[in-house]
Amino acid sequence: MRAVRLSAILSIAWVTPLLAQQSDCAAYGGTTRRVCDAAADGTRALHPVAGLLVSAGNPVLGTAGTLGGLGHFSLTLRANAARVVLPETGYDGTAATVPASDELFAPVPLLEGGAGIYGGMPSGLLAIDLLLSAQLLPTDQLDNLAVEQGARRIGDIALGLGYGARVGILGELGPVPAVSLSLMRRDIPELAYGNLEEGDQYRYAVDLHATNVRLVASKHLATLEVAAGLGWDQYTGDAVIQFRDPATSELEPPIELDLDQSRALLFLDAGLDLRALRLVGEFGYQMGKDQELSTDFEDFDTTSGKVFGSLGVRVAF
Repeated sequence: MRAVRLSAILSIAWVTPLLAQQSDCAAYGGTTRRVCDAAADGTRALHPVAGLLVSAGNPVLGTAGTLGGLGHFSLTLRANAARVVLPETGYDGTAATVPASDELFAPVPLLEGGAGIYGGMPSGLLAIDLLLSAQLLPTDQLDNLAVEQGARRIGDIALGLGYGARVGILGELGPVPAVSLSLMRRDIPELAYGNLEEGDQYRYAVDLHATNVRLVASKHLATLEVAAGLGWDQYTGDAVIQFRDPATSELEPPIELDLDQSRALLFLDAGLDLRALRLVGEFGYQMGKDQELSTDFEDFDTTSGKVFGSLGVRVAF
């Protein structure tokens, strides 16, 4: 009897989120339902892509080695990029598939800093670095993308911030690579896509909070620096969608969404050690996940994984 009750509880816990997701637009039918679903599903599909652009792979590009305690610092200027396909916000619900509007390999510049806090044991175990980051998200690259009023910004550029720590597991010694574990917390302010005043059928406004866990190993090979790692990300945020009834052109009441998704990823870094600075590139892959979305988007498979890359310059002192 207890097993039956436990099974029922687990079934309810599994089904409830799906019912909540499907009920966002359940009050509508026909083309109105399709437009509503396009807005809600587009928000959910693009949220982990935004999380990937601001998080990428290695939090200290090119290395797993800790800095060595107090008085040691690093500074990295990098750009993360991934292919982004944005849906057409003029979609009126008559077609079965939402057309694509913009497709680009979107770059997101970041400034990242590290400061040694504790040198750890001789083996490198328990060495601690403080990590900070600032993400700059230009909105002028895409039509109908804007920073919401009151959100953190520099002009038309959304300003995201991040903080965290890296803990040493092994220090690089002979054939043994450096190994470290890091935890980062990043966020970007609320961005809006779509302009109802200029005739779009829908718009959505969304923010992002990303928690990044990374396990990284790295090795120096003469002037070559290589690193590889795996990670897990949690992306949360609040979104508001609004859309027009295609039949009447009247605005429907806004719908609020709670976003909460996770992704695993793999990455590989390679760079040149030029003494004063390091030139590093990164290539990675974010695993896909089926969110049970009801909308089909042109040129955008919402269940597949995402390839991403980074280029950067790092200095340590």
